[in-house]
Amino acid sequence: MEKTPFTHGLALDKDACIGCSHCMKACPTQALRVYDGKATLMPDRCIDCGNCFKACPTRAIYVKQDDWNDIFNFPCRVALIPSVFMGQFPPEITVSRIYSILKELGFTHIIETESAVPIYTAAKNKYAAEHPNIRPLISSFCPAIVRLIQVRFPGLVDNLIPIKAPIDITASYIKRKLMKEGDYHEEDIGLFYITPCAAKIAAVKSPVGEEKSLIDGVINMDTVFNQVYKRIKMQGKNYKEQKLPVSQLSADSVLTSLTNGERRLSNAHHSYSIDELHNVIEFLEKVENDEIDDVDFLELRACDQSCPGGILTCDNRFLIAERMFARARKLADRERRGEQAKDHELEEERTFLMRNIKVGEIKPRSMLILDENTSKALEKMTKINEIRAMLPHTDCGACGAPDCDSLARDIVCGNAELSDCIFIQRNLEARGNMSSDEATKILEIIWGSQKVNEFVKKK
Repeated sequence: MEKTPFTHGLALDKDACIGCSHCMKACPTQALRVYDGKATLMPDRCIDCGNCFKACPTRAIYVKQDDWNDIFNFPCRVALIPSVFMGQFPPEITVSRIYSILKELGFTHIIETESAVPIYTAAKNKYAAEHPNIRPLISSFCPAIVRLIQVRFPGLVDNLIPIKAPIDITASYIKRKLMKEGDYHEEDIGLFYITPCAAKIAAVKSPVGEEKSLIDGVINMDTVFNQVYKRIKMQGKNYKEQKLPVSQLSADSVLTSLTNGERRLSNAHHSYSIDELHNVIEFLEKVENDEIDDVDFLELRACDQSCPGGILTCDNRFLIAERMFARARKLADRERRGEQAKDHELEEERTFLMRNIKVGEIKPRSMLILDENTSKALEKMTKINEIRAMLPHTDCGACGAPDCDSLARDIVCGNAELSDCIFIQRNLEARGNMSSDEATKILEIIWGSQKVNEFVKKK
């Protein structure tokens, strides 16, 4: 069982938190609790999916990023751009124009991460052919899904395809290319990923199956989009575009970060594409319980519409997806007319990239493990079941835990008391075993004295 702590892309501003518990109820891995009137993160459970970020009404949960000025620490500054970034702009704003503005902002080179999709796809299909006994194989494209499986479905970690995501393959390619051209030494090259979500920040800062990422920094997509769009507005209609060479993506590559994008390139006979985390969890529970069989491949994504639904994108996810489809249709037309090569850029490095495409063992990080000692773990499970039987199963959250099952586990692990349950409190008061002042004190410990006192005065 992996013990190394996660590095997270999400962070919590306690001063801005009002203890509303929205985040706690939205979290799919029960990684949040309320204590002293503030949300508290349990780091080993968090998968950086961003559900808490979307649920928070005060933006107390925010997404970390590296300082923009960090790019200037390197003579060679490479922007790794996912195609979803381009999908946020109206169709009249060309890819070449966006590249040009990114260079004005300080980057010396721009490459779209989907450039590596043909290599990525070939590696996946090769792995599937070499491991016919592992089914279903699960894509490792989405880092939130990888961590979800590590944390909540540890029995399925061996089903994850242990190869690098396109972002990492592209990073490896561009660094090698720039060094071979002879203009830069390795330490001169800074690779910066423009991320649509918090999970990919975590994947860069604490990669699964690797010691260190090649990527030097991560900048949030909304930050970059706003900078680019501001320049576009300042330039107005009189802007004369300077055509720049752009990444030679195929239509298939552009669509890979959308739902069904990987599945349509897979050789699997029987596969599913599932997006949005609660849908994924529901399906994986069926897989884990052997309710679904004869599945070769699963493309799973944490966000609705996949990457266009990332919490750092700046437009409606359906509009972004449609613009990406429109771009793919144009590229497909050019390919048919022979006007555009299909993803030739990385082909010269295919042997090197394929040789270095696998990651190390992906280990489980189960939040269900109660103790490394099996006998003690069984004892704790027995206690959890006993406590669970005492609780009302209303999942009201008044105890500061998301549901009664979580409270039972917290009690056995020494992080809560049975009397934290408001129904238990009323029972103890009715029996004369607890005073109303004692019950109020418990509420103050969970929800903070200010909130409890304000409510009492209001009543």
